[in-house]
Amino acid sequence: MNESPLMVGLGEVLWDLLPSGKALGGAPANFAYMATVFGNRGIVASRLGNDDLGNEAYQAMNNVGLNTAYVQVDDQHETGVAGVLLDSEGQPNFTIKRQVAWDYLQWTPAWEELSSRVDVVCYGSLAQRSPTSASTIERFLKNTPSKALRICDANLREPFYSVDTLRRSFQFADILKLNEQELFQVSSSFELGGDDEIELSKKLLCKFDLNLICVTKGAHGSLLVSENEVVAHHGIDAKVADAIGAGDAFTACVAHHYIQGCSLEEISELANRFAAWVATQVGATPPVSDAQLLQIMDVCAENEEIRQQ
Repeated sequence: MNESPLMVGLGEVLWDLLPSGKALGGAPANFAYMATVFGNRGIVASRLGNDDLGNEAYQAMNNVGLNTAYVQVDDQHETGVAGVLLDSEGQPNFTIKRQVAWDYLQWTPAWEELSSRVDVVCYGSLAQRSPTSASTIERFLKNTPSKALRICDANLREPFYSVDTLRRSFQFADILKLNEQELFQVSSSFELGGDDEIELSKKLLCKFDLNLICVTKGAHGSLLVSENEVVAHHGIDAKVADAIGAGDAFTACVAHHYIQGCSLEEISELANRFAAWVATQVGATPPVSDAQLLQIMDVCAENEEIRQQ
């Protein structure tokens, strides 16, 4: 029996310090968790401090079924944290602590071996704010198999990115995921011109030889743009608790169904449904029951029935 796909979240793991308390976060960890929810082998490749928050993070990841064998321990730097304030629509604003463990990701034999057998790797710009981690992430990406799917989640956090960081990140990607605001920020950084989302997405697609661009738009849905197809989604009504992790859930859902060969229409509907559900929950890694997941997956079943008729 073939093993399920190996999906790695590469980069930061941290604690989101929410008004309601702390919750495990960091886009790569969120992605790996959601990949596991879909039945893949989700692995976090990150670095934690040898401290109480680090120990709690290990425990929290193990409790939700994440493989932590590739999470490094740092005796010199503390576990990362991010202060989070939510606006009236539940959208988060982050204050991210500097010089923490995930700023010192190390290229190790274990990571070399892991990178050589991944099926999907998701990474972003934030963990590349330090030269040490940026170099390690680049080596990881260069060592992935040619058939591996590499997803860059732009994840722009002021002041922790530069044009050079974005260019380096995008050149390795097959899929680029950004939110609506990030699309315009990135387009401005590369002086692409214009203000039409589809036009800008196609320019980015061409400039970096990407297979797919995913633009998330919160309650207003998403836009998926490939060379030959544009799929817009109007969004799904949801009572938002907080939007933390919704974008990462979207990315994981896209990854899962993209490698299965689902159509962009199917991927769009499923990813929007799943992200909307995550936005109704507190924190980025809410428990998902089999019944809840099946409710989302019913869309694929319905589409399959239609195709067979």
